[in-house]
Amino acid sequence: MMHHAQIAQRAFNTPLMVDPAKALAFLSGLGPRITGQDITFQGFGVEQLDQTTAALPARASLFGNDLAQRHQRNGSQPFAIIDGIAVIEISGTLVHRGAWIGQSSGLTSYEGIAAQLQAAVADPGVRGIALDIDSFGGEVAGAFDLADRIRAARLQKPVHAFVAEHALSAGYVLASQADRIILPRTGSVGSIGVVALHTDMSGALDQKGIAVTLIHAGSHKVDANPYQPLPQAVQDQMQRELEVVRFLFAETVAVGRGDRLTHAAALATEAAVFRGTDAIAAGLADELADPVTAFRTFAAAPRGTSPSSRKGPQMTTEPIDTPNPTDHANPSAAPDAPTTSSPSAEATMPTPDGTMTADAVRAEAAEVAQVCAQAARLGVTIDAADAVTRGLKPEALRARVLADLAARSDAAGIITTAPAAAAAKDSPIIAAAKKAATDAKR
Repeated sequence: MMHHAQIAQRAFNTPLMVDPAKALAFLSGLGPRITGQDITFQGFGVEQLDQTTAALPARASLFGNDLAQRHQRNGSQPFAIIDGIAVIEISGTLVHRGAWIGQSSGLTSYEGIAAQLQAAVADPGVRGIALDIDSFGGEVAGAFDLADRIRAARLQKPVHAFVAEHALSAGYVLASQADRIILPRTGSVGSIGVVALHTDMSGALDQKGIAVTLIHAGSHKVDANPYQPLPQAVQDQMQRELEVVRFLFAETVAVGRGDRLTHAAALATEAAVFRGTDAIAAGLADELADPVTAFRTFAAAPRGTSPSSRKGPQMTTEPIDTPNPTDHANPSAAPDAPTTSSPSAEATMPTPDGTMTADAVRAEAAEVAQVCAQAARLGVTIDAADAVTRGLKPEALRARVLADLAARSDAAGIITTAPAAAAAKDSPIIAAAKKAATDAKR
């Protein structure tokens, strides 16, 4: 029988955007307490670690702003303000629906970050927002909605992400939405990937002479239960859902980073972690600097001006017209105008008379072909020539792929794609999809 049910349901059989080593640290320390016995690991190429992490149960509403208001009623803001800069800490394991602000027992709540962000944007005394990030990631649930809020906030006030020392997985989702990412020489960013954990207790139960009978209605009701070995079909479905999440991860990063890190380039990292100068070269960060010194520069901008550094790549100061992630299921909601997530966004800007140059047309056609090739690897067929003839934009095609994947995988709101590198081998889910298609023809 599994103990600590609230912790277990957050950790097992659900997509996580967390560094695998940290997932193992969690399970090595707390796993025996969750399962009631020692556990072993399969599928990870890292050493098991001995570290304990605690979880904090919480109840909260997603629709109010009581977290920030509690502080404001006491005459203070829910964050530190240094020279007009609101400092919002994003550290430890990131979790959904946590009714607290700041770190608590090693956890930071997406809800608490959102409350601070809202208060900083609304405060006329705040000139800019500094995200103080040191996180190996956390839960998928809630991460992308918070990313949207950070991206919206930077349209009103400059937002800089100061990494000390890690912004990985869900931590990088949030960092990527800032105007700039500042990284120390030893800092790490990336891990644009997803992991899920499943525990198999059947062997231990057999040794103890315990038989568990699952009485259920609905063939998928007990999928991935801990009392039986994981069936291959269920594992394949879980793999597919993780591929879908990775697509949304890469897409969100690309929208936040603009032409500094495209959707295809984010996928091509294959969830690798980049450190220091390598992160700058790969487009995952903008500046290599001591975070304290960089923050002082950010805060030292004259009052009444935007405290935004002009070194390195810059985001446009114009609002970015990007599709709302909640509209992925509706391809028609995607805007016609290309966004900064497109590698050819600048090339496809219309001329003064409203037409596009020949180079722009070719660039857009190439991007359409790339999207169609990616879709084909996920089993979604799109005629590239027809799409170009009809003038379909890359963003609309991506939305169409996402909607199709979500509909087929019952994973609405979670989206991903296969590796974009042409030489990359098929992922397990793509291989499974090809096998299923072959079997269906027989």
